[in-house]
Amino acid sequence: MNFIGKLIGIIVGFKFGGFFGAIFGCILGHLADKKLYELGNVGSSLFGHRVSRQSLFMQTTFAVMGHLSKAKGRVTAEDIDLANSIMDRMQLSVDQRKQAQAAFTRGKSPDFPIRQAIKEFRIGCGGRNDLLRVFLEIQIQVALSDQELHLNEKEILFIVAEELGYSSFQFEQMLAMIYAARQFSQGGGFHYQYQQYQQQGYQQHSGGYQGARQSASGPTLETAYQVLGVSADDDRDVVKRAYRKLMNEHHPDKLVAKGLPEEMMEMAKEKAQQIQAAYDLICKVKGWKK
Repeated sequence: MNFIGKLIGIIVGFKFGGFFGAIFGCILGHLADKKLYELGNVGSSLFGHRVSRQSLFMQTTFAVMGHLSKAKGRVTAEDIDLANSIMDRMQLSVDQRKQAQAAFTRGKSPDFPIRQAIKEFRIGCGGRNDLLRVFLEIQIQVALSDQELHLNEKEILFIVAEELGYSSFQFEQMLAMIYAARQFSQGGGFHYQYQQYQQQGYQQHSGGYQGARQSASGPTLETAYQVLGVSADDDRDVVKRAYRKLMNEHHPDKLVAKGLPEEMMEMAKEKAQQIQAAYDLICKVKGWKK
């Protein structure tokens, strides 16, 4: 985040109002810095010399989606339909849709510089962990949309995670949380049984790997814990801290202010709803007051 506005605000405020003037000036300067950050452009060697943070987020998202689709061997009609359905859901304008389609096509190229793209994206986002986390979560969810995680897809996702600064442990933990969260968004329909994935591995399937499937009657307490990244042995304070941290990281308005395209706000809302549903279930079963 820029700090020049706060610095000027403190100096001018102190000059005209002393200590309290400096405080007031710092507050105004912070608001100015925030607005300048939102409106500011960043550099990108792939999508234009100077682009807005929102445009960089959107174009990088669809480029990586294209790269994930190609990783399975060939881009299928289902992959293209999925990309178009996400564009429809985001209600992109004509120009935005052209940008997204161009980015998706570029991502399909065998020589697409995935590491360079993610490095520039990370810099463009100012290294903000909440934005980086949401970006990776979106890519994982896209890879799982066909109810299968191909081995090559996982390798690319790990490259993305690595370039965003996540360790292999953090990446696997995020996978577990998203596997579990799918129960809360799908009403107990198909979901991956992550424990079998960890303990038994995937079964070879069509050149990749397919998770063990199970029909569930609905979200369970175990998956609720996994959504929050905690265990059944954790006490109320630990669970509550994890819940609050995740809700803060996935607050739609805060994410948009930091660079998430407004068109992706609904995705952020859905994630926040999953987190809330998991916490509500834990509190209900445990008899905790929220």
